[in-house]
Amino acid sequence: MDALNNVFVNIAAYIRGLFGDSHSLGADLTINIIVFIMLFLIMVVAALFLSLVERKFAHWVSQRSGPNRLGPHGWFQFIADAVKMLGKEDIYPANVDIFLFKIAPMMLVGVTLMAFGVIPFGKGMVAINLDLGIFYFLAISSISTLALLMAGWASNNKFSLLGGFRAVAQMISYEIPLLFSLLGVVMITQTFNLSSIIEAQKTIPFIFLQPLAFLIYLIAGIAETNRAPFDQVQGEQEIVAGPFTEYSGLRWGLFMLAEYGNVVATSAIAVSMFLGGWYGPGFLPGWLWFILKIWLVIFLMMWVRWTFVRMRVDHLMHFAWKILLPLSLANIFLTGLGIYIYQLFI
Repeated sequence: MDALNNVFVNIAAYIRGLFGDSHSLGADLTINIIVFIMLFLIMVVAALFLSLVERKFAHWVSQRSGPNRLGPHGWFQFIADAVKMLGKEDIYPANVDIFLFKIAPMMLVGVTLMAFGVIPFGKGMVAINLDLGIFYFLAISSISTLALLMAGWASNNKFSLLGGFRAVAQMISYEIPLLFSLLGVVMITQTFNLSSIIEAQKTIPFIFLQPLAFLIYLIAGIAETNRAPFDQVQGEQEIVAGPFTEYSGLRWGLFMLAEYGNVVATSAIAVSMFLGGWYGPGFLPGWLWFILKIWLVIFLMMWVRWTFVRMRVDHLMHFAWKILLPLSLANIFLTGLGIYIYQLFI
């Protein structure tokens, strides 16, 4: 089992061993390029596969047929979707801001890919093991708000602009309780390093010590990824498709790629902060436990999406500022009180 646990670490060590100095600039650059390609492939495959899984899940929840033509039970549908997306013409309306219009989807994908860089998929399996890992993740993720605003503003479409404004209001509002929900774990572990936080959960996952924080994080994470019942950014019944209205072909596909990539990244942070990361029963390698836990969180997010109806815009904002924010502050207070009592008596 140790060999399976360390298979990717051993492969990286073997590649480094091909160089005279395993920590030379050439070795580091080679490893970083390979890791970048692997993370991009993970994001692309996850997005394509999740688009199919979500439709299968919707079929199960709402008792519809779902994809059932291409391949066994429709499991090749995502291949057809990819071919269709790549084959569509890249068009844009007149009088758009060409530079911002074209760069917005690329910026969103780039931000998502950068967020993957600090996620530890297993012991020693992290691209960049930053001491401020969770701080870096939150800082990078917040830039996606700017990309959505750029897309809405540059489209020269009032519905797209409304979607961009909604993105700013929603994502900034829900970033605050999301950040506060993670502070309880940081207070317990006294570190921002994601690998160290997972190591601290060797005996007990923090979901048992921070159940309220996990619930707040899950709700705020769904809102941050613009998924129902918090999909006001697109609001198909009101503003067509929000910032994505004027996009087509591959550029529209990049937005969907970033959305599903953010779902995976948000789930990975939930696993790292609350569900024990790569720790699990010894009959499976740690990196596989990490992946299975990510799927569990994604399943919960899909369950919420296909169960609850969309919220009204004002209700959405009230829920963030009047419910989630006070609860997250209360959780920080109770965590601090619990730590003080623990240090005082134990």
